[in-house]
Amino acid sequence: MTLINDTAGADAPLVTERTDRGGPRSRSPRRRVPAHKIGLYGLLGIAALTALLPLLWMLSGSLQSLTELLTNQRFLPRDPQWGNYVTAWVQGDLATYLRNSVIYTGAAVLGILLVSSLAGYALARLEFAGKGAFTFVILAVMIIPAPAMFLAQYKLLISLGLTNNPIGYVLILITSGIPMSTLIMRSFFVSQPRDLEEAAALDGAGPLRVFWSVILPLARPGLAAVAVIQGLGAWNEYLMALVLFDDNELMPIQRGLTAFTSAETPQQQILLAATTISIVPVIVFYLMAQRHIVKGIGAGAIK
Repeated sequence: MTLINDTAGADAPLVTERTDRGGPRSRSPRRRVPAHKIGLYGLLGIAALTALLPLLWMLSGSLQSLTELLTNQRFLPRDPQWGNYVTAWVQGDLATYLRNSVIYTGAAVLGILLVSSLAGYALARLEFAGKGAFTFVILAVMIIPAPAMFLAQYKLLISLGLTNNPIGYVLILITSGIPMSTLIMRSFFVSQPRDLEEAAALDGAGPLRVFWSVILPLARPGLAAVAVIQGLGAWNEYLMALVLFDDNELMPIQRGLTAFTSAETPQQQILLAATTISIVPVIVFYLMAQRHIVKGIGAGAIK
């Protein structure tokens, strides 16, 4: 097949290249990256390195000796001290504290997702008296600092017989995360169309069946965003555990980190190793949910 340049008076032939089948085809021009995007990517790269630098410093310091760490002569360890991790694991009893934190965080996130998704869906789809006042109360609760509620929460747990009890601690974590999570899920549900819900209702599905089979699958990105936000909060919580628990065997992972903060016997390199161990479950969870996080935030979490 012959290609003809139909531009009148043009002497330059059309630049073509021959395909594998023998026919000519036009050569597509090379795409150039705009200058403003190059600058944007450069700024994003600098921001990423800035965020990663503390983690890299922590990893490097966890492999150094105390003398090398305090003199701060090298960023990379001269002779990696892998025994720091063994010392942190054994002396800090991190196995017990890590198990406790995994159980507390997992139970708290499941409870928050269940309650906040139901409450958020009700606020997004149902019309009832006092709906605006209820939403205002949720916003007001979010303003109150968590330490300001410790006394009331502790007295309530005493009356329920749940002091020094993991169940009471998990309930505190759940109630602390419900207000913000409910508003996030409400915003996500509001942004979703009603067509699928109405179609499922016409097929005979009840409200709970519609919520479980139609709404929750669509809300997966929002649930992932809530799980990450509240999971980090529950994993890093320590003040309420310090108030509530008398038994060290019930403490979360942050209690194990305090074993290496003594001023008499500084063990900063062991502390860095223990901290590195403590963030591994968080990183694994984030990597598993990362493909839903940005989508969930963009779809409804910040609307």
